[in-house]
Formats: sequence, C-alpha cells, structure tokens
Amino acid sequence: MSNSVPGSMRAVVVDGGKGPAEALRVDTIPTPRPKPGEILMAVRAAGVNRPDLLQRRGRYPPPPGAPDTLGLEVAGEVVRAAGRWKEGDRVCALLGGGGYAEYAACDARHALPLPAGLGFAEAAALPETVFTVYANVFEHGALKAGETLLVHGATSGIGVTAIQMAKAAGARVIATARGADKAAAAQALGAAVAIDTTIDDFAEVCRREGGVDVILDMVGGDYASKGLEALNFRGRMVFIAQLGGPDARLPIGVIMQKQAVITGSTLRPRSADEKARLASVVERTVWPWIADGKVRPRIDATFPLADAAQAHAYLEGGRHIGKLVLTV
Repeated sequence: MSNSVPGSMRAVVVDGGKGPAEALRVDTIPTPRPKPGEILMAVRAAGVNRPDLLQRRGRYPPPPGAPDTLGLEVAGEVVRAAGRWKEGDRVCALLGGGGYAEYAACDARHALPLPAGLGFAEAAALPETVFTVYANVFEHGALKAGETLLVHGATSGIGVTAIQMAKAAGARVIATARGADKAAAAQALGAAVAIDTTIDDFAEVCRREGGVDVILDMVGGDYASKGLEALNFRGRMVFIAQLGGPDARLPIGVIMQKQAVITGSTLRPRSADEKARLASVVERTVWPWIADGKVRPRIDATFPLADAAQAHAYLEGGRHIGKLVLTV
C-alpha cells in the first residue's frame, strides 16, 4: 500500500465473532488491498441494514471471498482506480461486506456515480435498497405502470424506497405499517393508501381498493396467506425477508385459481456478474428518477462509526422511518 493509503484502518468488529449490538466496537485492522478489477474507496458513509443485524448475530455469513466485517453499502471517494473510475471520483457502491470501515474495496462494476445533489450520507443509503427493490419489484415482480403494488414494512429503508420507485414507474402503491404515525409517513412518501395494521386487516382494505398486482413482502409468516387473499388474478408475491416467521400456510387451490406467482430472492449471494448487470440497469433506470427528484433517500438518523452499536440498537427498536447511516 502506498504512503497515501495507510496499511491499517479503523473498522467495526464484533467481539467474539457474534453477539448483541453492544458487541460492536471499533478496532484497527489491515486496509483491504484491491484485487484486479476492484476499486479502493475512502469511505465517508455506510448504510446500516437488517442483514447487518443478522450477520452480527451469526445468522448471515458473508459469501466466499467477502470481508467478514459488516457493511453492504457505502459512499466515498476512489483512491485506487479500476474500470471506468479514476482517483477522486465520488461514488456509492454495493459490497459483499466490509463497509463499516475507513476504506472498502469492491468490484468496479458495482459502483455508481454519486447522484447530483446528494451528499455521501444520502448516497450511502441507496445501493442495497435500490438494487433490492429493482430486482424484486420490477424484475421478479414485473410491476408495470398502472398496476398496484402492496408494500409491507413501508417505513423501513426498503419500504420508503419501494414506494417512491413504484410511483416513479407509474404504479399505484398501497402500504402497510404498524402505527398511525408510520402509516401517515408512508402516505406522505406517496402511498395512495396507507394501512395501520394494528387496527385494520390489510387484506380486507386491499380488496376494497380493487386488489393488488404485486406484493413486496419482508414479513412472511401470517402475512403470506393474507397477501394471497389481496392478490389479483395473475398477481405476483415476492418475499425478501421473514421478519414475521419463516413458515407460511398457502392454499394451493387459491394459487391455482389466481394463477399467482410466488417468488423471492436475496441480493448478497448473487454472482459478481449478476450484480454488475443490476448496477447497470439501476443506473439507467433509477438514477434519472433521482435526478428528477422522484426518488430520494430518506435518512432517519446518522451515527459516527464509533457508535455502530447504538445504530444497531436503534434499528432493532423499530422506531425509524427510512435509513440509518454511519458517517466516517
């Protein structure tokens, strides 16, 4: 490593390899060395995501070859160039891990230019959520203009992004949230209908609203069967998490009658080439929406890198509306 990039850096580690939020601390570890085709970034901000919580608990190991430290999305400046990037470029990037640190290496194809008008904290909140929403709502879910999307967990980072991206694409959005304040926030973000699931049956409300064509479900459990009730003929239900439980009972006859498609995916284990393909289509499709002001990351709170434990505890508490970001 040259003199301009130190051989060691500050990064967040988990004491004992796994544990509660309090197990997170900052330590000094070697600065990553970029492989051929990779850039090295001086990280200015890193997004905090639920998969980070799972990894901290020992339940979501990094894919082969990825750093074993946390952090799936960052924004910063290129300090070692590769591909189309040059030193000094301001970029945000999707990572396999290692974002909670002063430096991060990534495949040059997985980086995108910092959108005009956004700072590092806002840009760091984009890659994991935008890639996830695009792949699941628009590719697996095949959402089209004029259709209706049902988004669960509407005030999560994924939820607020999905509402905005679906609306930008010309779709109508119905959103669910727990509590009147969160339902109101979802409506303010562009949802045509926001359902407080603590008082209303979302399947009944959706049926009164004409049903839904695509469901983005990060809850699973009992929500799955209710989602099927709300789904229109040839509707698509896409699972991206299982916060409400890993098992669901679905009536096969209803699936057959509705010709429903039930699918799901994860982002992190995808191949480097597949992530590069997604990065390209996201830049062509979503970056113009950001430039036009149709999509904008909503940051609930930022925390300094040294306070990663507090950020995790806050995310686990579920009070946030939008994304949490670490600043470096």
